[in-house]
Formats: sequence, structure tokens, C-alpha cells
Amino acid sequence: MPRIALYALVVCVLAVVAAVVSFAQGSLLGIVWVLVAGLSSNMTWFYIRRHRLAVAADAG
Repeated sequence: MPRIALYALVVCVLAVVAAVVSFAQGSLLGIVWVLVAGLSSNMTWFYIRRHRLAVAADAG
């Protein structure tokens, strides 16, 4: 797994935790954290897929 994908995954997990805590405290700021989690999740999948395609291109 590329390092940038790992960082994006960590940001995604932390954003989900922050969203849960925000909503548990009754704050609507959790909506922003949900959006950050979605963005970082997409970044994670993008970099993983890009890495897999690069490995497949090198092998083939």
C-alpha cells in the first residue's frame, strides 16, 4: 500500500471518529467531518487503485 493511501486511510478513520463524537455531543459540525471522511475515503481508494494498476502494468 502506498504511503499516501495509508495517510488518507488514517485521516478517514480519524474523521469518522470526530464525526461520531461531534454528533454525540449534539453538534452539527459532524456534517463537516462526514464530508472529510468521504473525501479521504475516495482518496484512499484512488491511490490504492492507481498503485495496483501501476504494479499490473509493470508485471505485464
